[in-house]
Amino acid sequence: RKQVTREYGSPQLSKKRPGLHQPVPLSDVVEPVDFEEFLSSHALGAEPGPLRQLMEFPPDDLELRLQERELVMVRLRERQRGLVKQTFELDVASADRHDDQDDIKRRSVSLDDTPRGSWASSIFDLKNSSPDSLLPSVLERTAAEDMDRRNTEARQQGRHPDLMGLFTAPDEDEAVERNSIPEVPKEQTGQRILVKCLSLKFEIEIEPIFGTLALYDAKEKKKISENFHFDLNSDQMKGLLRSHTPHMAISTLARSAIFSITFPSPDIFLVIKLEKVLQQGDIGECCEPYMVMKESDSSKHKEKLEKLRAQAEQSCSRLGKFRMPFAWTAIHLLNIVSSVGGLDRADSDSDSERKGTWNERKKKGLERMSVGEEMCNFTSFRPATLTVTNFFKQEGDRLSDEDLYKFLTDMRRPSSVLRRLRPVTAQLKIDISPAPEVPHYCLSPELLHVKPYPDLRVRPTKDVLEFPTRYVYTPYSTYRNLLYIYPQSLNFNSRQGSVRNITVKVQFMAGEDPSQAMPVIFGKSSCAEFFKEAYTSVIYHNKSPEFYEEFKMKIPANLTDNHHLLFTFYHISCQAKQNTPLETPVGYTWIPLMQHGRLRTGSFSLPVSVEKPPPSYSVLTPDVQLPGMKWVDNHKGVFNVEVTAASSIHTQDPYLDKFFTLVYVLEEYSFPFRLKDVIITEANMEAELKASMSHLRGALLDTCVRFLHQLLNKLILLIVHPPIIAGQIVNLGRAAFEAMGLLVNQIHKNLEGNQDQHGRNNLLTSYIYYCFHLPTIGGPTYEMPIQYATLSRATGRPSSLQLSRSKSISNSNPDLATTPASPDEEVQRIIGNKQRFPDRFVDDIAALVCAISADIASRYHKDVEMVERLNSSLAFFLNDLLSLMDRGFVFNLIRSYYKQVGPLARLPTTSNPSSLMALRLDFMRIVCSHEHYVTLNLPCASLSPPASPSPSTSSTTSQSSAFSCQVQDQSVAGMFELSVPFRQQHFLSGLLLSELSLILDPEGEGAFFLHKKAISALHSLLCSHDADPRFTDPQVRSHVAKLYLPLVPVVMETLPQLFDFTDTCLPRARHAATFPADDSDMDGTSTISQSVAMAIAGSPLAATSSAQAGRPGGSLSAECSRTLLACLLWVLKNGDTALLEHWLSDLSVLQTNRLLDLLHLCVACFEYRGKKALERINSLTFKKSQDMKARLEEAILGTIGARQEMVRRCRERSPFGSQENVRWRKNVTHWRQPADRVDKTKAEMEQESVVDGNLSTEASLIVLDTLEIIVKTVMMSELKESVLGGVLRVLLHSMAGNQSALFLQHCFTTQRALVFKFPEMLFEDDTELCADLCLRLLRHCSSSVGSVRSQASASLYLLMRQNFEIGNNFARVKMQVTMSLSSLVGTSQNFNEEHLRRSLKTILTYAEEDLELRETPFPDQVQDLVFNLHMILTDTVKMKEHQQDPEMLIDLMYRIAKGYQNSPDLRLTWLQNMAAKHSERGNHAEAAHCLVHSAALVAEYLNMLEDTRYLPIGCVSFQSISSNVLEESAISDDILSPEEEGICAGKFFTESGLVGLLEQSAASFNMAAMYEAINEVYKILLPILEANRDFKKLAVIHGKLQDAFNKVYNQVSKGCLGPISAWASMAAASGTWTSRSLCTRSRPSPSWPRSPTGWR
Repeated sequence: RKQVTREYGSPQLSKKRPGLHQPVPLSDVVEPVDFEEFLSSHALGAEPGPLRQLMEFPPDDLELRLQERELVMVRLRERQRGLVKQTFELDVASADRHDDQDDIKRRSVSLDDTPRGSWASSIFDLKNSSPDSLLPSVLERTAAEDMDRRNTEARQQGRHPDLMGLFTAPDEDEAVERNSIPEVPKEQTGQRILVKCLSLKFEIEIEPIFGTLALYDAKEKKKISENFHFDLNSDQMKGLLRSHTPHMAISTLARSAIFSITFPSPDIFLVIKLEKVLQQGDIGECCEPYMVMKESDSSKHKEKLEKLRAQAEQSCSRLGKFRMPFAWTAIHLLNIVSSVGGLDRADSDSDSERKGTWNERKKKGLERMSVGEEMCNFTSFRPATLTVTNFFKQEGDRLSDEDLYKFLTDMRRPSSVLRRLRPVTAQLKIDISPAPEVPHYCLSPELLHVKPYPDLRVRPTKDVLEFPTRYVYTPYSTYRNLLYIYPQSLNFNSRQGSVRNITVKVQFMAGEDPSQAMPVIFGKSSCAEFFKEAYTSVIYHNKSPEFYEEFKMKIPANLTDNHHLLFTFYHISCQAKQNTPLETPVGYTWIPLMQHGRLRTGSFSLPVSVEKPPPSYSVLTPDVQLPGMKWVDNHKGVFNVEVTAASSIHTQDPYLDKFFTLVYVLEEYSFPFRLKDVIITEANMEAELKASMSHLRGALLDTCVRFLHQLLNKLILLIVHPPIIAGQIVNLGRAAFEAMGLLVNQIHKNLEGNQDQHGRNNLLTSYIYYCFHLPTIGGPTYEMPIQYATLSRATGRPSSLQLSRSKSISNSNPDLATTPASPDEEVQRIIGNKQRFPDRFVDDIAALVCAISADIASRYHKDVEMVERLNSSLAFFLNDLLSLMDRGFVFNLIRSYYKQVGPLARLPTTSNPSSLMALRLDFMRIVCSHEHYVTLNLPCASLSPPASPSPSTSSTTSQSSAFSCQVQDQSVAGMFELSVPFRQQHFLSGLLLSELSLILDPEGEGAFFLHKKAISALHSLLCSHDADPRFTDPQVRSHVAKLYLPLVPVVMETLPQLFDFTDTCLPRARHAATFPADDSDMDGTSTISQSVAMAIAGSPLAATSSAQAGRPGGSLSAECSRTLLACLLWVLKNGDTALLEHWLSDLSVLQTNRLLDLLHLCVACFEYRGKKALERINSLTFKKSQDMKARLEEAILGTIGARQEMVRRCRERSPFGSQENVRWRKNVTHWRQPADRVDKTKAEMEQESVVDGNLSTEASLIVLDTLEIIVKTVMMSELKESVLGGVLRVLLHSMAGNQSALFLQHCFTTQRALVFKFPEMLFEDDTELCADLCLRLLRHCSSSVGSVRSQASASLYLLMRQNFEIGNNFARVKMQVTMSLSSLVGTSQNFNEEHLRRSLKTILTYAEEDLELRETPFPDQVQDLVFNLHMILTDTVKMKEHQQDPEMLIDLMYRIAKGYQNSPDLRLTWLQNMAAKHSERGNHAEAAHCLVHSAALVAEYLNMLEDTRYLPIGCVSFQSISSNVLEESAISDDILSPEEEGICAGKFFTESGLVGLLEQSAASFNMAAMYEAINEVYKILLPILEANRDFKKLAVIHGKLQDAFNKVYNQVSKGCLGPISAWASMAAASGTWTSRSLCTRSRPSPSWPRSPTGWR
């Protein structure tokens, strides 16, 4: 990269001012001010208030308090509410257009009448019309100073204070400074469904039935939720068990449950199992009545039913606490999700299909399942009520989960085995729906109330714990300590005795005494909440039963070696016999829960003891062969059970367990400690702990993540507080740091998808944000009073962009160890004392920053993502340091970064310097996002002289305070330049503006993405200032704007690169500069083309100003240019007026004119688009179509493919070019759906138009304010003439656009003041300005808005009066107004003559009420002019009625042109109009003759002025083309004097104008194939070009003549005379043409006898 050593500004635009400082190139970073020294040596000069707060850096930057308060940060839309809707003619006119067209159709005017109408009737119509309201102060004589003061005060009323609040929000993609607030740590929840059990009915009701719900994944063969127990029995049935359940807790009465599914799958089933009270007989016998008997047959089986009820009652009484399996079914959840959309909720047939029965519709479901998991969305399906009608009876030998998975797989087959089984008929109604986000009356898996829980008496909903199929990387955030016991099978075949009806009693024992059974087992349904014991269901007469129960326990946090699970096996006597107990113990076994300090979980195959275990059995396992004990089957494992835990206490990982145990031993200092076979003592503690930390790499990542917070806390504790063992400090920091680094690396590598925009893992950011705190030694901490800055820091800093970084726990850490001190001492220590940190620590920080900066510079082209993250992290680190350390020291760290990464860094390879610029921009954007960014820039300090970095040169000797707001003359110029003093004192803003200037330098290497990045950084800062409540005071905001004053000359120099908004085709009711069609001209029905009307009126805007004419559209995109101009307007709006005046007074004429060009561009850029335009934009896919237009054309034409476009976009966006080793990133390369694709509501569209209207108004008012300042500064200047014309041009350009009534009111007052102060500018110097002003005023006189018409009428009247007072007549204004009206009336289809008539009446009223000029000829002259204008208006009405009849329209135009025989300007206007209309219809020969007449008219005038040999001798020279041109000779000295003011003042009445008309006529003859006529035209043109020695154009013309003669020769040689011969023979035969056949058609036509021109 070439080294940029230029000073700011080009040689033409910047004045070299001598200064005390040696110039430093922008590419180098100046040495910053010593911030702390500056603060200590300069007194604060402001009184307490907003300005004082701006100067002070708050003293509490190490304090953080959480305080409930209103959110400071407001979104952009909220700030835009309450805006006043601006009135725009564009919107008003479109609403009234339909009514106007109907009104025109009702009128009838005969074409036979004279086109000029009746003078008397015209006067009568005008006098009977009503005027608009008169402005009271128009006719008063006011001093210029009073007028300016009054106008300025009026402009400042009701202004919108925040310009950026109206502008588009900054690009989200560029907001690198935003550290999104991580999610609060919470439990893992997947997609949640709510299942409500409504009713359960069987054909016969004889006993209570109990249900269980659970989710199973058939593919993974895993139970993925705990059981939910429900009881839908009637009160009568529940009464049968009253003796066994005297108390029913409300938590056990739940009938609805919320299931969570983290990994949705098409193989998930909701399994429903039913149980009944144990009774004599196997399952088949007990199910038989339900399968055979029906409710309709109750009379037939009455006796049998009574017998069954009696048996059930007896069983409930005796065996009520025991259960037996009954029936089961399953619901395939995918069927609910995929088919419920088209089904009615209450349709019983479809309900039975959806419950999981096997019918033909399942085939379609199977096909859908092949799509995969995408269809399994359990969050947005329509709720469904299902009626499950078929259940399958349980089979005693197929109760295991393995059998269940086989059944579930079989259910999905069309030919299911289960379909051939006889079902148990029942009706279970359940409701399945997506769970609400905040359910009411919900219980957690631990039965804790989850808010909201308004009423404790309401039946609750249970949150069912999920068992995910795969690892879920979520740390524990709540206390959980649950144990699940799953008895699986028992083999008592070898057990002697009557052991057939077996149940297992499960107990959680705290000791060996029976009384130490703990009530920790959760109850099922309709029972107590917790039990001390629980039983498995009984399989009748089965010595080796299988079990399917799940026992859930809430175990205590602190387990000891005595805690164990005790399993007691009983034989249940189902039949009541004498001397036979109900339950007989037949075996015992147990599981000790703690072993070597770890919780024992997993699958166990336990031997069963026939006798009671001996004392102290609980510390041993049953596997130990105790002497004297009798075991079933010779001590073999006959009982299989699985134990799992969901615990935030027990890690169940040996490596983590060992590490936590050793840390606990160290904290408690409980030496010696036995850990398995090792005795931990003081001697081996260090080695064991280091080994355990190195072994953490063997732990499962899933487990490490679940205990992440505790693990990191312990590692950080070992780093920060080295333990003391045996009186010696043991340094474990390295081992702990390596373990922590390894853990963080694993998390980043394995959980790559869980990262924010800065590449930070959300698990780690969440830990730092919410859970991390520095371990403290202890002791009291001094509580500082709450200051303003503390409150504002809770959300970073106020901003419409939510530019809040993470809660300032890192920005200002409350946990830093401090010693108690008095408030004064504390403040002094924080603010004044640089030695807050030890020197060694400060040196380490500097070395760290230097090393990282060097690493970034050396690796930026190798590892893109890593360098980006490192760069962002360093920036955030320095941002935090600004709140913690000496600010001057941090500034120097930033400077050292720039030396390493800056443009002058000596890098080994600089193959792509744009990437370094991108890194620096991101870096600066993050650093500048500090909430006290403005204060850090010393906004109130003067620039002379800055505080020196060395204490010896402190400015304590300065006469005035550095915070004095008095502006010194010698420093004003430096405030608008990126001078050394500016960049030293405003260090951060100086760096940002320097980067922007370097990137916008046309000779630099700034790519498109760098333009956007730099401008976006500035834009986001200004947005944050506008939204910050600290800067609402205008005085404060003017000081903030001082930080950005150099932006004005930066943008001025960038003007040639800006997008040319003046060339866009926005729909406007105005005259465009080149040839964009007006919105109303699209259909071709307009009378006069805008371009022709513009040229005729002599508008200077027809040719853009020199600065813009030379611009090839600019290298900046429309989006970037618009944003940059918005930033410029922000500075101009908020900058100090006195400063701007002083600076402008020093500018050269060239610089001032460039500023005016910039303001001209601002007006065009922010012009109101109108509601219709916004609606069209809303219908497009891309809002930024201007930037995409060229690329879209390339794609359509096939010059670039999608792949090349993707690669190009990536190279353009990425700062890393096309290097091969760059890793493609999805967020850069793939075609993203545009974020601004919108389908907005009508209300949103209305609000958008309101915002757009207010933005346009405010932008134009800022331009108007600036124009007033420019006028004020140049009034006393000798070169004011060269500037005032430019001011008026900008003013006229703003009038021409779509402006609000509010702006136009102020615009007209400024225009009247300008004409009042500088009348010679219009009436003596520039005719074109007067013409353009008349045109603008007349256009607004026809406005649909009454207030605009009133203002325009007053301005037009004062213009006439001003012109009259100078020369006792107003001939110039009179002629220009007449010409302007002639060109205006046909320009727009939306022109309303009724509104203009009211304005003419208003002007007449002003003339009648003007007492000062009543005795002069002025009122009569005004009346004559107004009546003449009214006649033109009347002609226009007639023309509008014949818009659809082109020939009648041309006839009317011909008559009107003939009526202006004595007014050459107006005749030329209408001749041009006719030519344009002919060209539009393709009648090129007729158009050519109209242009020949125009040229003859101009030649006649030029001949009257002077006799020049090479010019044609009036219209006589044109006889060879057409004899009709002799009509133009009517212009002679007796009718017209060339010296008369305002006559023939248009630009066509010049030699160049004549050349242009002749060239146009030759072109039209060429298109009409009348080649011989071309020669005649060029005979007149060639002498003029020869006299001017324009050889280039002569060569072109001779080439055209050659082509024309070749075409004539070719046609003659072929015998095809055609129109050429016809033209020649007619001319030869008649000698002259009559006026009735002025021009012939160039092609055969049925209407040959009649010329469509109307020239006869």
